[in-house]
Amino acid sequence: MPHPLGIESRTLAGMGPVEHVRLAADLGCTRVSLGLEQQSGGNGGYPAWSLREDAALRREVKAALADTGICIKLGEGLAASDMIAPADRAADFDLFADLGAKRLGAHDNGLEREQARDQLAELATMAQQRGMDLSIIFAPVLTTRSLPEALALVREIGEDKASLTIDSLYFFRTGGSVRQIADLDAALIGHVRICDGALGDGESDTRSPRLIPGEGELPLREFVDALPRGKTLGIDVTLPQAAIGFEAAKDYVGEIVARTRALLA
Repeated sequence: MPHPLGIESRTLAGMGPVEHVRLAADLGCTRVSLGLEQQSGGNGGYPAWSLREDAALRREVKAALADTGICIKLGEGLAASDMIAPADRAADFDLFADLGAKRLGAHDNGLEREQARDQLAELATMAQQRGMDLSIIFAPVLTTRSLPEALALVREIGEDKASLTIDSLYFFRTGGSVRQIADLDAALIGHVRICDGALGDGESDTRSPRLIPGEGELPLREFVDALPRGKTLGIDVTLPQAAIGFEAAKDYVGEIVARTRALLA
């Protein structure tokens, strides 16, 4: 398979960041996406943790990354906002850079188009100053709804500091075609998330189940074949309640990775 696999944070909801990194390595994956904190999910299923507040945890994550050779392909949790100025996120950018993140993911948060563009442009500049880029996602419920709109936004901000996050579920639900992927400049594709699901339509709820590749209606094999070779595929599957907790998640995610590899072999 020409594409290495990564494991997105949603696929391991309920697991701490150190365990996330080490499990990804155990399963033969090379990348992870991580946020800076997790709120408790109740019933002991989602333990709270914070890389902002816990210096010891930050050291453990850095050690796990170094030990395993895993890198953070995408730092998560950023968005344009009319409540938080980009400059107020500087400490988070510094933290991601210290952890070795390659890029930061962001979205427009439904803001008015010009306001979203200006905020994302400032965030992209902050990322560039720290040796990262900003990878912008589009989705049915956002202001930036489709690949053409996201591509136009990235070009306005600057291709030297912004790129695209292409989520397979959102891409097909917003009318994307495999030909659009094949025609893209490889350098513009910063991050790729893969899952399966129902095709639905452009107004479909983005919270609907994200299925294991091969379980839904998306033409994932054609989607992946259209990508430039070597792009990491971040597996982004909704974790069922029965798989919350380290041991249950370990078994479940191992099955997800195996079935993804089988589909794309």
